[in-house]
Amino acid sequence: MRRTAVLISGNGSNLQALIDATTRGETGADLSLVIANKTDAFGLVRASRAGIPTKVIDHKRYAHRAQFDQAIDAMLQEFDIELVCLAGFMRILGDAVTDRWQGRMVNVHPSLLPSFKGM
Repeated sequence: MRRTAVLISGNGSNLQALIDATTRGETGADLSLVIANKTDAFGLVRASRAGIPTKVIDHKRYAHRAQFDQAIDAMLQEFDIELVCLAGFMRILGDAVTDRWQGRMVNVHPSLLPSFKGM
């Protein structure tokens, strides 16, 4: 089981699918942390109901994207995360984060990038 963090921005329907699949033993994930960039993301409620620790790192509190990225990376390291899943996470992460987590980051997105960028 790989310690997995899920990054979300909203409702958390993709997160719920991950929770359900993990509960059924269909993944190799230990859902260890959910990070949202919005305090009102309903996915935080879904995670709490499933007993998964949650953190909010509000991107609006950072003057620069690099600071936000650093806060995300620090939280992932604090929780000894091995795999990161972006599940409806509506922020673009910079090279520092994506390079550090290369090969250990999965993006679950409801559209074909870059042709259909979503919201």
